Amino acid sequence: MNIVTNKLTKIVGAAFKKNGYNENYGLTLVSNRRDLGQFQCNGALASAKEYKKNPLDIANEVLSELKDNELFSDVNVVRPGFINITLKDEVIVDFLNSIDEDNNYGIIKDESKTIVIDYGGPNIAKPLHVGHLRSAIIGDSIKRIARIKGHHVIGDIHLGDWGLQMGLVLAQIEDELPSIKDYDGKGEIELNVGLDDLNEWYPKASKRSKEDEVFRDRASLITFKLQNKDPKYYNLWKEIAKLSTTDLKKSYDILGVEFDKWLGESDSDEYVDELITSLEEQGLLYESDGAMVVDVAKEDDDHTIPPVLIKKSNGGILYPTTDLATLIQRDRDFNPDYIYYVVDNRQGMHFEQVFRCARKANLIDDKIIIEHVGFGTMNGSDGKPYKTRQGGILKLSDLISTVIESARDKIQHLDYESDEKELIAKRVGIAALKFGDLINFRGKDYLFDLDRFLSFEGKTGPYLLYTVSRINSILDKAKEFSFEESDFITPQSEEERDLMLNLLFINDAFENAFREKAPNFIADYVYNLAASFNKFYVNSRILAEEDESKRGSWLKLLQLVKNILELQLSMLGIDTVTRM
Repeated sequence: MNIVTNKLTKIVGAAFKKNGYNENYGLTLVSNRRDLGQFQCNGALASAKEYKKNPLDIANEVLSELKDNELFSDVNVVRPGFINITLKDEVIVDFLNSIDEDNNYGIIKDESKTIVIDYGGPNIAKPLHVGHLRSAIIGDSIKRIARIKGHHVIGDIHLGDWGLQMGLVLAQIEDELPSIKDYDGKGEIELNVGLDDLNEWYPKASKRSKEDEVFRDRASLITFKLQNKDPKYYNLWKEIAKLSTTDLKKSYDILGVEFDKWLGESDSDEYVDELITSLEEQGLLYESDGAMVVDVAKEDDDHTIPPVLIKKSNGGILYPTTDLATLIQRDRDFNPDYIYYVVDNRQGMHFEQVFRCARKANLIDDKIIIEHVGFGTMNGSDGKPYKTRQGGILKLSDLISTVIESARDKIQHLDYESDEKELIAKRVGIAALKFGDLINFRGKDYLFDLDRFLSFEGKTGPYLLYTVSRINSILDKAKEFSFEESDFITPQSEEERDLMLNLLFINDAFENAFREKAPNFIADYVYNLAASFNKFYVNSRILAEEDESKRGSWLKLLQLVKNILELQLSMLGIDTVTRM
């Protein structure tokens, strides 16, 4: 709903009520058929069954109450019972003034809740790869949207820093640096290794663990020792974590993704013993093939839900264990109303098990709503998760570099200073990457197409940046000519009317995006607004207009369009450029 549909729903609802029908049938929304009306109510069709009447008759009864309303230039009914409404132009201007005068541009704030968003989720000692892109930018966007809706939001990266991958890395380091084997854990230690070393050693260790049972068992034992704070491995781990986290922050900074908390699995370790004790005392924990598990299946399940693995046979803890401990930690540290996990759809079973276990064992407050906000994969032309040409996993840094380099080629014709051209290339590249992802509903897979994403035409990030720069250019020239803004006047063309109406629908985009945890609603809105502006621009000689009231109104309209475009793009984590 927005400021217009809110008001129209009340008016149409009153008309339903006056004719003896439930006023809730008066829900009025933006029309998909602008040729019939700007707004539409389908309540006559919905109420026909309840009142056992022809929907067309109900619609005409309601129409009789609406046709003389001073806000409407036209109200009509079409079969089988749709009520279509068109506003008077001066009414559109009144609503537009309300948007322009509101610091939040008509975005309705909710009652503030505390929301923890778990997104990013990289493992330390490993480079970010393309699979980390979606969680980072979707989670960051949801956080931004929730904040502008009035909520207190805590974004947590939730580092993978405490599992078997750490044991593998530490075991490999012992083999690569023989001097480490003699380190007894007393005093601090400097590893004197770089990220390139870690990036080389982890895949080597991972490969060895699949082929060498002795190495795998040693890595598992080291993991157990680390999780029990063995001085040697704990100190080595701290050095690796520090080095890796510094690099991660640089990578996310280039991407324009921020986190409020840089917590990891290790930060919940102090709650693990409490978790296991609680499960034991409630009689939920039992042995299965040497491991300790909890049943979470229900009688009415229509699919198999395996038990949750809490502790391995060697005493080591697992991914579900740290996730359950993290839930306890978040409950106590943040007292949240909601916790969202922005993680790949393929982790759906894991989160179903963890959430069921948390509820069954009463580990967190009942009021907390926990939800897996899943997303699909970014696929290559073969329809499979995106990889290098050689079939390997592509580093995220390499993808970003490729996109920015391609953006540089696109803007080579610009006669600007090198620093400004570089800034534009980076922003165009990141806009292409982010918008190309976020325009898709998060739950679906999408095809990565760099040429299409970098186009300055169509539904792309570069198109939107170019639109903002075009508005900047017009406003700058207006200042040079000492042209000033003036009050909005009624629209002078269908293109201007359409642009004004689109500005009024901003809250719909935010409501849908926040409710569905889906930034594509914002992406769709910002594209439609930009396209609407460009149609208006092509058909209007803004700076050449001699009528000061028209020109001043148009300049004010452009400033509002620019402000809302920039606001919406910031919700997607996209920075604009001054000129292009």
